[in-house]
Amino acid sequence: MHPKKERTFVAVKPDGVQRSLIGEIIGRFEKVGLKLVGMKMVVVDQEHIEKHYTLDPEWRRITGEKTIASYKAKGLVPWTEDPFEVTDRVLKNLISFMTSGPVVAMVWEGAHAVKLVRKLVGGTEPLTSDVGTIRGDFVLDSYAMSDGDNRSIRNLVHASGSVEDSAKEIDLWFKKDEMINYKLVQEAILYDVNIDGILE
Repeated sequence: MHPKKERTFVAVKPDGVQRSLIGEIIGRFEKVGLKLVGMKMVVVDQEHIEKHYTLDPEWRRITGEKTIASYKAKGLVPWTEDPFEVTDRVLKNLISFMTSGPVVAMVWEGAHAVKLVRKLVGGTEPLTSDVGTIRGDFVLDSYAMSDGDNRSIRNLVHASGSVEDSAKEIDLWFKKDEMINYKLVQEAILYDVNIDGILE
């Protein structure tokens, strides 16, 4: 498959919808040259969100280990050393957050789509995300606040972490006929080997 056909899954989370940032977020992806091939607004249930976060069978262990390591790196003592207990709390908070209101689910297509979207979105924690990223520019939340409030971090967007994750997430959120194959005029500039046909 040509790299220009790579696809990634993106969801504007309930906080992004409530803050009227859908257009701003879409604009960031369009400006870099990605093509929107699927989009819908949905209210999801607990089962769907749990499925989404546990598509990777290692997610519970990895998330728990990363959270514990993050606590220790900040000189904090985690409430438990069991990564699965940690992830139980993380998942409960994610479910509560992601089912609290509408979510805009999208599929974006283009060369290096997964990495590009991750770069544009920024790090998971808005406080430490770079200026110029979606999270760095539009959110003031931090792990300190979300942990203190025992809630999920509010960071506007979910973006697939890898091409493999993206394929699984797209299958979970979209039916095949909900995505559209079409051409954009700009693709000639982005991908054609010989840029021709511009001058008359």
